[in-house]
Amino acid sequence: MPEGHTIHRLAHDYAARFSATTPRVTSPQGKFSDAAELLTGAELTHTEAHGKHLFLRFRDADWVHIHLGLFGKVTFGDAPAPPPTDTVRLRLANATSYVDLRGPTTCALITDEEKQAVHARLGPDPLRTDADPKTAYRRISRSRTTIAALLMDQKVIAGVGNVYRAEVLFRHRIDPYRAGRDITPAEWDAIWTDLVELMHEGVRNNRIDTVRPEHTPEAMDRPPRVDDHGGEVYVYRRATLPCHICATEIHTAGLAARNLFWCPTCQKN
Repeated sequence: MPEGHTIHRLAHDYAARFSATTPRVTSPQGKFSDAAELLTGAELTHTEAHGKHLFLRFRDADWVHIHLGLFGKVTFGDAPAPPPTDTVRLRLANATSYVDLRGPTTCALITDEEKQAVHARLGPDPLRTDADPKTAYRRISRSRTTIAALLMDQKVIAGVGNVYRAEVLFRHRIDPYRAGRDITPAEWDAIWTDLVELMHEGVRNNRIDTVRPEHTPEAMDRPPRVDDHGGEVYVYRRATLPCHICATEIHTAGLAARNLFWCPTCQKN
């Protein structure tokens, strides 16, 4: 499932190609046809993201709510748009660009009130200017749940996925099995600040890189990471490989329905 930086990047890309235009809106698959008919020819006035949720506003208050889930894909291209396949749930096309959405968990036309309800059930997003990290810490500091599980709970903090979860805990030498209530305010401030920086970099570069300059392949004279997810990381999907810092074998285990990765030597605290 895409992490929050990808969804914010999509919001930027939709805006760059379609903002202030009146695209033709269609649903070749048919599941969004009624809403597409209402929206086609309307101006795209705003795009935004909150965590893993994408919102496209047409006119003043018609919102398309998109959640990619595990299988959703978004593909941008230049005009003229090719004939769509019957797997395209939503296509926007104007004189210069087109974008196809396939396989989302959610693609729905919603009202302002319904959109606010989505925001209300999500935690603060490190990529949003209105985010309040104290809101997340209030929940974390009262919880016996592991910090690794809490970081994946979108009601606690929105947009963090499996990669950022594993990497930020490593970067701050925190045992992923520590209870949330054992995370100090100073530790949470450091985690949040780091997530803000890392995730903004993810938006800019459209990939996740978490290693510090002294641990890059060039600095350490090691081969670069080869992985479909791209980016240089410390522990994510590096099970059984040596830690870049201490050479201990990276461990993995299931936690919060996902594979957790950590270094048992570096992350003792």
